[in-house]
Amino acid sequence: MPLPKKKTSRSRRDKRRTHDRLSEPALSKCSHCGQPKISHRICPHCGYYGGRMIKDMEKTKG
Repeated sequence: MPLPKKKTSRSRRDKRRTHDRLSEPALSKCSHCGQPKISHRICPHCGYYGGRMIKDMEKTKG
């Protein structure tokens, strides 16, 4: 098997790894309740999406 001819420095190794990270999800504000939510998803707090109630959160809580 081929082996590297020289040791890879920490700086060079870390430059290669700069893109290997997780990014935080982009949050937007719910138009109904104002709580932060993930874009293009139903609001987990009030159940609204696009100004319409999709899921009744009162029934699911109790």
